[in-house]
Amino acid sequence: MLSRNERTVLFSKYEDIFQCPICRNAMTLVNQKSFICSNNHCFDLNKKGYVNLLTHSLKTKYDKAMFEARKAISAKGFFEPLLDRICVMMASEQLLTDSQSPIKILDAGCGEGSHLTYTLQKLIEKADREVFGVGIDIAKEGITIASRGVSDTVWCVGDLAKSPFSDKSFHFILNILSPANYSEFHRMLDDEGMVVKVIPERKYLQELRAILYKQSDRSIYSNEHTIEHFKRNFNLVDFQHVQYRVTMEHEDIEKLVHMTPLSWGAPAELVQQALAKNKLEITFDFSIMLGRK
Repeated sequence: MLSRNERTVLFSKYEDIFQCPICRNAMTLVNQKSFICSNNHCFDLNKKGYVNLLTHSLKTKYDKAMFEARKAISAKGFFEPLLDRICVMMASEQLLTDSQSPIKILDAGCGEGSHLTYTLQKLIEKADREVFGVGIDIAKEGITIASRGVSDTVWCVGDLAKSPFSDKSFHFILNILSPANYSEFHRMLDDEGMVVKVIPERKYLQELRAILYKQSDRSIYSNEHTIEHFKRNFNLVDFQHVQYRVTMEHEDIEKLVHMTPLSWGAPAELVQQALAKNKLEITFDFSIMLGRK
């Protein structure tokens, strides 16, 4: 885990990417502990290494147990084929080699930070320039876990509808299995920047869905509207499909059930049926959309 001082150095180095989520004015890091704008709106750096930029407190269904389960699933490598493909797509863009200034990547809806941390590690190996990452999520529980990491990454609690970042701050915006705010993405994205949007495909976790939603419409998933909405907001540069199957043992299945919102609306007895499985072949099925302004 980076020390608080090391995190503060990062916040200070990149303070120009921040803007006040209340009045939209630029913010300055004062006394190495607080972001303050010209209207004296103040946001303190947390002792755990992140900054909370929410304008009011929010409760979400995403609790600590869910994020811990997601982190455990990520640590087992179950998302690596997806993330490896994303890294290949990003590395093929000239953005990574065109200049000596740092490449800035925002993970919008970063959860507990595993996806961004892995992606940064891979891109740093491929890029000819510095790569810097920022993760934002509305759930404090996720950011608290993310800030335990050792990577040189800035973590923020914040609302995408009132994004606390300046215009044209980022070269890439990642949006992986998470809600989007495309008007804010447009504003924050560099003119030559790209949005990387990952959505679940029809067979994503189909084996789990079949247990939790037997003979129900929710056992089938469609993302047509999500794809069309993306195309209305960005020029689609690339579209790739990633599908693979993994064998999960009982412990992994438990973590999978706890990490996915699929279990929220399912009858309790069907959730217990899923949790009782000793082994399951699980399908991971995604589409990756790469878009420009």
